[in-house]
Amino acid sequence: MSIWTRLGEFARRVASTANAGVVDVAAALRNAFLGDPELHRKVAFSVAMIALSAKMAKADGVVTQDEVRAFQQIFSIPPGEARNVTRLYTLAQADIAGFESYAAQMAKMCGSGKPNCRMLEDILDGLFHIAKADGVLHEREGRFLHTIAHIFKIEDTHYETILSRHVSLGSADPYVVLGIERGRSFDEVKKHYRKLVAENHPDRLIARGVPEEFIAIATTRIAAINAAYELIEKGLRL
Repeated sequence: MSIWTRLGEFARRVASTANAGVVDVAAALRNAFLGDPELHRKVAFSVAMIALSAKMAKADGVVTQDEVRAFQQIFSIPPGEARNVTRLYTLAQADIAGFESYAAQMAKMCGSGKPNCRMLEDILDGLFHIAKADGVLHEREGRFLHTIAHIFKIEDTHYETILSRHVSLGSADPYVVLGIERGRSFDEVKKHYRKLVAENHPDRLIARGVPEEFIAIATTRIAAINAAYELIEKGLRL
Protein backbone atom coordinates (compact mmCIF):
# COMPACT_ATOMS: atom_id res chain seq x y z
CA MET A 1 0.00 0.00 0.00
CA SER A 2 1.56 3.32 -1.07
CA ILE A 3 2.21 6.29 1.17
CA TRP A 4 -0.42 8.16 -0.83
CA THR A 5 -3.09 5.61 0.09
CA ARG A 6 -2.17 6.08 3.75
CA LEU A 7 -2.26 9.85 3.33
CA GLY A 8 -5.72 9.47 1.83
CA GLU A 9 -6.84 7.58 4.94
CA PHE A 10 -5.36 10.28 7.14
CA ALA A 11 -7.02 13.06 5.09
CA ARG A 12 -10.43 11.39 5.40
CA ARG A 13 -9.96 10.94 9.14
CA VAL A 14 -9.09 14.61 9.65
CA ALA A 15 -11.86 15.74 7.30
CA SER A 16 -14.43 13.86 9.39
CA THR A 17 -13.43 15.84 12.49
CA ALA A 18 -13.47 19.05 10.45
CA ASN A 19 -17.06 18.33 9.46
CA ALA A 20 -17.86 18.26 13.17
CA GLY A 21 -16.53 21.80 13.46
CA VAL A 22 -13.06 21.03 14.81
CA VAL A 23 -9.90 21.14 12.69
CA ASP A 24 -6.79 19.90 14.51
CA VAL A 25 -4.45 18.24 12.04
CA ALA A 26 -1.54 18.46 14.49
CA ALA A 27 -3.39 16.37 17.09
CA ALA A 28 -4.41 13.82 14.46
CA LEU A 29 -0.79 13.63 13.29
CA ARG A 30 0.35 12.84 16.84
CA ASN A 31 -1.92 9.79 16.97
CA ALA A 32 -1.69 8.59 13.37
CA PHE A 33 -0.54 5.00 12.75
CA LEU A 34 1.14 4.66 16.15
CA GLY A 35 1.15 0.86 15.87
CA ASP A 36 3.54 1.03 12.91
CA PRO A 37 6.50 3.31 13.74
CA GLU A 38 7.98 3.21 10.21
CA LEU A 39 4.67 4.08 8.58
CA HIS A 40 4.08 6.72 11.26
CA ARG A 41 7.38 8.42 10.35
CA LYS A 42 6.59 8.47 6.64
CA VAL A 43 3.04 9.72 7.07
CA ALA A 44 4.21 12.27 9.65
CA PHE A 45 6.91 13.57 7.31
CA SER A 46 4.42 13.89 4.47
CA VAL A 47 1.76 15.58 6.58
CA ALA A 48 4.33 17.93 8.13
CA MET A 49 5.54 18.98 4.69
CA ILE A 50 1.99 19.57 3.47
CA ALA A 51 0.87 21.36 6.63
CA LEU A 52 3.96 23.52 7.06
CA SER A 53 3.85 24.44 3.37
CA ALA A 54 0.26 25.55 3.82
CA LYS A 55 1.18 27.58 6.91
CA MET A 56 4.15 29.13 5.11
CA ALA A 57 1.91 30.17 2.23
CA LYS A 58 -0.10 32.14 4.76
CA ALA A 59 3.10 33.68 6.16
CA ASP A 60 3.62 35.98 3.17
CA GLY A 61 -0.06 36.09 2.25
CA VAL A 62 0.46 34.98 -1.36
CA VAL A 63 0.50 31.51 -2.93
CA THR A 64 2.19 31.76 -6.34
CA GLN A 65 2.02 29.25 -9.18
CA ASP A 66 5.81 28.85 -8.84
CA GLU A 67 5.33 27.73 -5.25
CA VAL A 68 2.60 25.30 -6.29
CA ARG A 69 4.90 23.82 -8.94
CA ALA A 70 7.76 23.52 -6.43
CA PHE A 71 5.39 21.79 -4.03
CA GLN A 72 4.45 19.34 -6.80
CA GLN A 73 8.13 18.74 -7.66
CA ILE A 74 8.81 17.58 -4.12
CA PHE A 75 5.69 15.48 -3.84
CA SER A 76 5.44 13.93 -7.34
CA ILE A 77 1.76 13.43 -6.59
CA PRO A 78 -0.01 10.66 -8.55
CA PRO A 79 -3.00 12.14 -10.43
CA GLY A 80 -5.47 10.03 -8.52
CA GLU A 81 -4.19 11.26 -5.14
CA ALA A 82 -4.02 15.00 -5.82
CA ARG A 83 -7.41 15.58 -4.21
CA ASN A 84 -6.31 14.13 -0.86
CA VAL A 85 -3.15 16.26 -0.80
CA THR A 86 -5.19 19.35 -1.68
CA ARG A 87 -7.67 18.47 1.06
CA LEU A 88 -4.91 18.22 3.67
CA TYR A 89 -3.35 21.47 2.44
CA THR A 90 -6.68 23.28 2.76
CA LEU A 91 -7.43 21.78 6.18
CA ALA A 92 -3.98 22.77 7.45
CA GLN A 93 -4.55 26.37 6.41
CA ALA A 94 -7.81 26.37 8.40
CA ASP A 95 -6.35 24.43 11.34
CA ILE A 96 -6.76 25.83 14.84
CA ALA A 97 -3.11 24.97 15.55
CA GLY A 98 -0.28 27.27 14.54
CA PHE A 99 2.70 26.11 12.52
CA GLU A 100 4.65 25.75 15.77
CA SER A 101 2.47 22.77 16.72
CA TYR A 102 3.44 20.85 13.57
CA ALA A 103 7.11 21.67 13.99
CA ALA A 104 7.02 20.64 17.65
CA GLN A 105 5.32 17.34 16.79
CA MET A 106 8.10 16.51 14.33
CA ALA A 107 10.85 17.53 16.76
CA LYS A 108 9.28 15.41 19.49
CA MET A 109 8.89 12.42 17.19
CA CYS A 110 12.52 12.57 16.08
CA GLY A 111 14.00 13.33 19.48
CA SER A 112 17.51 14.60 20.10
CA GLY A 113 20.29 12.23 19.07
CA LYS A 114 18.12 9.76 17.16
CA PRO A 115 19.04 8.85 13.54
CA ASN A 116 15.77 10.18 12.15
CA CYS A 117 16.58 13.67 13.42
CA ARG A 118 18.16 14.30 10.03
CA MET A 119 14.59 14.16 8.77
CA LEU A 120 14.04 17.59 10.36
CA GLU A 121 16.68 19.02 8.04
CA ASP A 122 14.95 17.28 5.13
CA ILE A 123 11.70 19.07 6.04
CA LEU A 124 13.45 22.44 6.32
CA ASP A 125 15.15 21.90 2.95
CA GLY A 126 11.80 21.09 1.36
CA LEU A 127 10.26 24.26 2.77
CA PHE A 128 13.16 26.35 1.48
CA HIS A 129 12.70 24.74 -1.95
CA ILE A 130 9.08 25.90 -1.99
CA ALA A 131 9.70 29.34 -0.47
CA LYS A 132 12.37 30.31 -3.01
CA ALA A 133 10.37 29.06 -6.01
CA ASP A 134 9.06 32.52 -6.93
CA GLY A 135 12.63 33.84 -6.98
CA VAL A 136 12.35 35.68 -3.66
CA LEU A 137 12.66 34.53 -0.07
CA HIS A 138 10.25 36.97 1.55
CA GLU A 139 11.10 38.42 4.96
CA ARG A 140 8.12 36.76 6.63
CA GLU A 141 9.01 33.43 5.01
CA GLY A 142 12.55 33.83 6.32
CA ARG A 143 11.30 34.44 9.85
CA PHE A 144 8.94 31.47 9.52
CA LEU A 145 11.78 29.14 8.48
CA HIS A 146 14.16 30.45 11.13
CA THR A 147 11.53 29.87 13.83
CA ILE A 148 11.02 26.30 12.64
CA ALA A 149 14.79 25.74 12.76
CA HIS A 150 14.81 26.89 16.38
CA ILE A 151 11.94 24.53 17.24
CA PHE A 152 13.90 21.74 15.53
CA LYS A 153 16.93 22.75 17.67
CA ILE A 154 19.02 23.36 14.56
CA GLU A 155 21.91 25.63 15.54
CA ASP A 156 22.25 28.97 13.79
CA THR A 157 25.55 28.00 12.15
CA HIS A 158 23.94 24.91 10.63
CA TYR A 159 20.87 26.94 9.68
CA GLU A 160 23.18 29.25 7.71
CA THR A 161 24.54 26.20 5.88
CA ILE A 162 21.01 25.11 4.96
CA LEU A 163 20.06 28.66 3.93
CA SER A 164 23.17 29.01 1.76
CA ARG A 165 22.17 25.93 -0.26
CA HIS A 166 19.11 27.81 -1.43
CA VAL A 167 20.60 31.12 -2.52
CA SER A 168 22.58 31.90 -5.64
CA LEU A 169 26.18 30.72 -5.39
CA GLY A 170 27.08 34.12 -6.77
CA SER A 171 26.45 35.47 -3.27
CA ALA A 172 26.70 32.34 -1.11
CA ASP A 173 30.01 31.33 0.45
CA PRO A 174 30.79 27.79 -0.85
CA TYR A 175 32.54 27.00 2.45
CA VAL A 176 29.31 27.80 4.32
CA VAL A 177 27.36 25.60 1.87
CA LEU A 178 29.65 22.68 2.75
CA GLY A 179 29.75 23.59 6.43
CA ILE A 180 33.55 23.67 6.62
CA GLU A 181 35.94 26.37 7.78
CA ARG A 182 38.10 28.35 5.39
CA GLY A 183 41.80 27.55 5.48
CA ARG A 184 41.38 23.79 5.37
CA SER A 185 43.61 21.89 2.93
CA PHE A 186 42.12 20.67 -0.33
CA ASP A 187 42.42 17.06 0.89
CA GLU A 188 40.35 17.94 3.99
CA VAL A 189 37.74 19.71 1.87
CA LYS A 190 37.57 16.73 -0.49
CA LYS A 191 37.14 14.27 2.39
CA HIS A 192 34.39 16.40 3.92
CA TYR A 193 32.68 16.76 0.52
CA ARG A 194 32.65 13.00 -0.03
CA LYS A 195 31.17 12.48 3.43
CA LEU A 196 28.38 14.98 2.65
CA VAL A 197 27.58 13.29 -0.66
CA ALA A 198 27.37 9.89 1.05
CA GLU A 199 25.19 11.24 3.89
CA ASN A 200 22.79 12.90 1.46
CA HIS A 201 22.42 10.08 -1.03
CA PRO A 202 18.71 9.44 -1.76
CA ASP A 203 18.98 5.96 -0.23
CA ARG A 204 20.02 7.53 3.08
CA LEU A 205 16.95 9.77 3.08
CA ILE A 206 14.67 6.79 2.44
CA ALA A 207 16.37 4.85 5.25
CA ARG A 208 15.55 7.58 7.77
CA GLY A 209 11.87 7.71 6.86
CA VAL A 210 11.63 10.11 3.92
CA PRO A 211 9.23 8.57 1.37
CA GLU A 212 10.69 7.72 -2.04
CA GLU A 213 8.42 10.32 -3.63
CA PHE A 214 10.38 13.13 -1.94
CA ILE A 215 13.79 12.51 -3.47
CA ALA A 216 13.70 15.93 -5.14
CA ILE A 217 14.91 17.18 -1.74
CA ALA A 218 18.08 15.07 -1.97
CA THR A 219 18.62 16.01 -5.61
CA THR A 220 18.49 19.75 -4.84
CA ARG A 221 20.80 19.34 -1.84
CA ILE A 222 23.40 17.29 -3.76
CA ALA A 223 23.38 19.82 -6.62
CA ALA A 224 24.20 22.67 -4.19
CA ILE A 225 26.93 20.61 -2.50
CA ASN A 226 28.50 19.72 -5.87
CA ALA A 227 28.41 23.32 -7.08
CA ALA A 228 30.06 24.58 -3.87
CA TYR A 229 32.78 21.94 -4.05
CA GLU A 230 33.52 22.79 -7.67
CA LEU A 231 33.96 26.46 -6.76
CA ILE A 232 36.33 25.63 -3.91
CA GLU A 233 38.26 23.16 -6.05
CA LYS A 234 38.67 25.74 -8.79
CA GLY A 235 39.87 28.38 -6.32
CA LEU A 236 42.34 26.08 -4.51
CA ARG A 237 43.81 24.69 -7.72
CA LEU A 238 44.51 28.10 -9.30
